[in-house]
Amino acid sequence: MQSTLAEFQETQSEQPFALQNSKLLKVSLDKVTIQAKAGAMVAYQGDVSFEHAGSGGLGRMMKKAMSGEGTTLMKMDGTGEVFLADAAQDVHLIYLENDAITVNGSNLLAFDSGIDWDIKRVEGVSGMMGGGLFNTALQGTGWVAIISDGPPVLLNTGDAPTFADPQAAITWASSLQTGIKTDIKLKNLIGRGSGESVQMSFSGQGWVLVQPSEGRVQPMSAGSGGGGLLSQLGG
Repeated sequence: MQSTLAEFQETQSEQPFALQNSKLLKVSLDKVTIQAKAGAMVAYQGDVSFEHAGSGGLGRMMKKAMSGEGTTLMKMDGTGEVFLADAAQDVHLIYLENDAITVNGSNLLAFDSGIDWDIKRVEGVSGMMGGGLFNTALQGTGWVAIISDGPPVLLNTGDAPTFADPQAAITWASSLQTGIKTDIKLKNLIGRGSGESVQMSFSGQGWVLVQPSEGRVQPMSAGSGGGGLLSQLGG
């Protein structure tokens, strides 16, 4: 048989996390156990088991309930390979070495199960908007896979005061100080201008990754709260 499919053959890598292409992640489960966004598995080979990961403790379960939203995680382990993707968005890999990052929960695709996570609220938003802004803090050593709606830009926050749309900022160094900047003027409340009246601020030495989009519209499940503008993890 003749075809043009040869360029799509499975890639080989010694790393447990490897990009099959810019929109598809391959994870070798004989080297690692992972937690991944529920529904992100598009294919797998070998002996793979899937289990609801849960919230990982009462404290995180309460934070999820208070924030009103959450991203359901699946634990995946076994001796095979699993392929993960989310709406053909771009996949990016970060390897943490006893380090910490903060991620917009809706942009988190998968991570090494040995990495600890928690839900964080952006300072300065309580009472200003329903539920506030919530993100996922990841800490430890291992791989993290994130997704972006289009090619992102990596900004050095030490070069100048840095601000971003809360839904466009997808991940940043946890060492940064974050906050909210508001520009509530009459002209910003007319037409579509009100969307830019609230921005996240980032200060300190570090970086922030910003996608060229305010994110994909996430379908709201029945009975879910609409509080937070950013998703976060939970069971």
